[in-house]
Amino acid sequence: MKIGIDARTILNPEQGDAIGVGHYTYQLIRYLLSIDKENEYVLFFDFRVREKDIKKFAQPNVKIKFYPFSDYKKYLPGAYNEILGMATLVGEHLDIVHSTSPMSRIPVSYRGKMVVTVHNLAAYKVPDVFPQLKRTKIRTTTSLMVSHADKIIAVSQSTKNDIMEIFETNEDRIKVIHSGFDKRMSEESKMSREKVLEKYGISKDKKYILFLGTIEPIKNITRLFEAFKKFKEDSFRENGRCDHKLIMSGKNGWLAQEYRQIAKDLGLAKDIIFTGYVIGDELVPLFKNADFFVMPSLYEGFGMTVLEAFATGTPAIVSNVSSIPEVAGDAAILVNPMKTEEIAAAMELLANDENLKNELRAKGKKQVEKFNWEKCARETLEVYKSLKQ
Repeated sequence: MKIGIDARTILNPEQGDAIGVGHYTYQLIRYLLSIDKENEYVLFFDFRVREKDIKKFAQPNVKIKFYPFSDYKKYLPGAYNEILGMATLVGEHLDIVHSTSPMSRIPVSYRGKMVVTVHNLAAYKVPDVFPQLKRTKIRTTTSLMVSHADKIIAVSQSTKNDIMEIFETNEDRIKVIHSGFDKRMSEESKMSREKVLEKYGISKDKKYILFLGTIEPIKNITRLFEAFKKFKEDSFRENGRCDHKLIMSGKNGWLAQEYRQIAKDLGLAKDIIFTGYVIGDELVPLFKNADFFVMPSLYEGFGMTVLEAFATGTPAIVSNVSSIPEVAGDAAILVNPMKTEEIAAAMELLANDENLKNELRAKGKKQVEKFNWEKCARETLEVYKSLKQ
């Protein structure tokens, strides 16, 4: 087979480092190329990507192809995607093309076999956490891609259920393939604990609660701050002190600046540290030094950061919605993200119970072993083969 994969999310000159879909695409391609030497792969990149950045994908059964139309973005982008994108794909005579996200849109006029991976349907399930224009774009593009695809890969059973509910799609078209887990999170980091803490102004003598994710409304950040405030007040009332800071790590998203003001309004300006985007080598020590991790998201298509917490031995408090219970299993404290008091109570419980922390650490190490990139790649390859039959 000749298999095309849209790899533009891996090395995107406008988006910077790969996160989310970019990480999924990179790991999927990496493991597909490792296990499959028989089929031919055509990897489509943005034409502005540097040659040295794609050398890691070079092997005999791989062809690198560049999309030619990034400069046309401001001039009828939809039309140029249809015309030039169609010409790029058709010229390769592919047996299958895989779009690793609905937002990496394949031209609707393309008539070859197509697979699309759906990661997240938050724009449908919790629409108010998106700006209107972005929500409309996501919904329009996702609907087009889901209706167009021959096979749909859902990264969780929860996502599959959402696809079937929203699009009334035949179940046979959808295959659940869990994303894998980057084993490097289980290894020691090149960065020392001291350097990471110093870089972000975190005192070595203070405990902290870690949040990791894009700073935006879908992460339920206002309720997280309110829960943290209640946790601090309860700790002062019971113990006369509260040693914990709240570390907010992740790139700025929609309304990110407003959260700094909310922290001030709640009297938490000195207790909440915004680190910004954290590079890979810094993640392990940042997790390992945390007293515990908290992710009270309103929706997650998968929830990779939960597995990152487990791999580093960091106890976790997570939401009981969407795919999160599926990924976390019994290895985390599950809370209703709409109930601030419940989040605060979980913080207090975990902060004061070392036995519970140790129990969750042990369960987390076992849970993370269930998610494997090689397994993801092999199951994805079976989807490709099913379309060739």
